[in-house]
Amino acid sequence: MLSEKFEACLLAGAIGDAWGSSFENEPTAPAATTFYLGGKPAPVRRWAITDDTQLTLATCEALAAGPFDPTRLGQQFVAYYQQGRLTGLGASTLQAIRNAEAGIHWTQTSRRGQYAAGNGAAMRIAPFAFYPATTRHTIYDACRLTHQNEDAYAGALAVYLAIRAALRHTWTGRNNLLALLLPDLPDTNLTDRLRELSSYPPDATIAEAARLGNNGHVVNSVPFALFCATKIRSLGLARLLQQLIATGGDTDTNASLAGQVAGALMGPSGLPPELLQRLAQLPEYPWITEIIERTKRTVL
Repeated sequence: MLSEKFEACLLAGAIGDAWGSSFENEPTAPAATTFYLGGKPAPVRRWAITDDTQLTLATCEALAAGPFDPTRLGQQFVAYYQQGRLTGLGASTLQAIRNAEAGIHWTQTSRRGQYAAGNGAAMRIAPFAFYPATTRHTIYDACRLTHQNEDAYAGALAVYLAIRAALRHTWTGRNNLLALLLPDLPDTNLTDRLRELSSYPPDATIAEAARLGNNGHVVNSVPFALFCATKIRSLGLARLLQQLIATGGDTDTNASLAGQVAGALMGPSGLPPELLQRLAQLPEYPWITEIIERTKRTVL
C-alpha cells in the first residue's frame, strides 16, 4: 500500500538523520598533533533528529491540510521555528523563515545565487512524491521558498523523481536509478554529477562515490545520497547507512535522503527492527509517528 511506503520512507529518513547526526562533519582521520594519555576516548554517540526530519514533518503537516500552498508551507516552518522544534538549520532556510516571520511574501523570502546551492530543499521534498497533484511547478515553488538556485531545484526534483520511480516500480533496485532520472532533470552541475556517478560500474562502492564529494553542497550531497540508495538491495538499510556515515561529510542529510529513497522502495519490510527500536527511544518519536499517521490518511 502507498501509505505503508510513505511510512517506511519517512521512518527510514528519520533513522538516517538521527544516526548520521551523531557523526556529522566528524574528521575521518585522527588529529596527528594531539596526544591522549591512555588513548583517545571514544566519542559518545547520541542519536538525535535534526532539521532533515523536522522540516519533512512540517511539510507533511502543510500537505495534509489541503492542496499545496507555498504560503502555508512557509507558515508551518515559522510555527515550528517559534515552537523551538527546528535544530541545525542551514543559512538559507533560516533566512527564509525569518523573512517569512517578518511578513515578507513567500516569493521573496529565500536566498539567491551560488550561496543558495544547499541541500535544504531536497531534504524535505519527499512527502510531495506521495501526492499525485504534485507537478514540477510544485517542486519549483516548494524549493523557491528557501532556495532560489537551479542546482537546489534540480536536487529537490531528483529526490522527488527517485521516490516516484520507486513507487511506480520503474526503479526496482536492480536497474540504474541515476540513468533513469537524467532525462527528466534540467541541465545543471548537479545533473553532470549524476551523469558521472551513473557511469560507475555496478560494483562501485559507497566510499568510491564519496570521493567526488559528500558535503552539504547540493551538487555533492544529493547525487551521493542517491548513489547510496541504489545499494539497498545488496547491503540492506543498516549496512548502507553505516557505510555512508563512515565516509563523513554531511552525514545526517545524506543518510536521511538515502534512507527516504530506499525506504520508499523497500517498504516496511526493509526497516531493520533494531534501527526502529533505536529510533523509538528518542523523545520525539511519538511526535514523528503522530504526524506520519495523520498524514497517511491524506496520501492517495
